[in-house]
Amino acid sequence: MEIAIFVIVWLIGLVGTFIPVVPATFVVWLGALIYAYMTGFAEVTWGWLIGLALLALLTMTIDNLASAWGTRKYGGSNLAMLGAIVGGIVGIFLGPLGLFIGPFVGAFGFELLGKQPPQAALKSAWGALVGLLAGILGKFMMHLLMGGLVLWRALS
Repeated sequence: MEIAIFVIVWLIGLVGTFIPVVPATFVVWLGALIYAYMTGFAEVTWGWLIGLALLALLTMTIDNLASAWGTRKYGGSNLAMLGAIVGGIVGIFLGPLGLFIGPFVGAFGFELLGKQPPQAALKSAWGALVGLLAGILGKFMMHLLMGGLVLWRALS
């Protein structure tokens, strides 16, 4: 029963990886905490929970830096990185499609405001989108790892 509850919460976290307003990393960690509590911390101990919390911090760091990395890798300025962040925040309120369009439009618009030619601005915007997708992929992989570690611990 406990493992089924963990798997349900973990799957919610995995799906939440692709929904911007869901704190998916926290949900995955919370699933581990619930499982640990329900089993008396027998398989998943406080040490494991701390280790998973460190993985969660690493996950959030990767996710937050990925868009900036992509923007910079494709030649974007600091203004483009700021635009990607602003666009990402605005995009959250525009639904799932806004998550992808927001950083792209933000980076593009801020580069144009910074007097970059449209082609350079487009390249920076593309980098913001590539970085965003890399961050989502990285976060998803880390969520798989975190859940896999809990399952490994629970089933061994």
